[in-house]
Amino acid sequence: MKYFNLLATLVIAFIVTLFLASYRAIPEKATAVKPFDQQKYLGTWYEIARMDYKWERNLDNVTATYSLKENGDIKVDNKGHNFKKDKWEESTGKAKPAGDPAEGKLKVSFFGPFYAEYNVIAIDPDYKYALVAGESTKYLWILSREKTIPESVKKKYLEKAEEIGYKTGELVWVKHD
Repeated sequence: MKYFNLLATLVIAFIVTLFLASYRAIPEKATAVKPFDQQKYLGTWYEIARMDYKWERNLDNVTATYSLKENGDIKVDNKGHNFKKDKWEESTGKAKPAGDPAEGKLKVSFFGPFYAEYNVIAIDPDYKYALVAGESTKYLWILSREKTIPESVKKKYLEKAEEIGYKTGELVWVKHD
């Protein structure tokens, strides 16, 4: 019986090690920006485009507002208008650095202890436009401090996303009115 327990423990440890070794918190060809100024990133961002997924499906007029909490975490307040249900939806969560605070890698949670990866992979010097990747090429956001984005920035961010492996033709372009 002791042998079986030891063997089972070793097998489980091996599987967990394999999983952790193969897990990437950012798409393979992507790199989070460094240096990253968390203070300059705070405030309201308009979602210009995103890869569609169930939590934001049918939402227009989407904004994300980041503010600093007393404990040093970041409060995340996402809001959007569901045009099919004709109602506003809001989700509040928290974020914190996923390692070096001077790197644009954050962990974001809207569901208790469960965190998702949030990687700022491009940002202009004035922190007006950002390209954000999740842990895989299923998640991508183009953000702006305004309801629009210059065509030159849009082109640059789309090219970068395609180089990483994103299918930018699948982006949902968010309407703001």
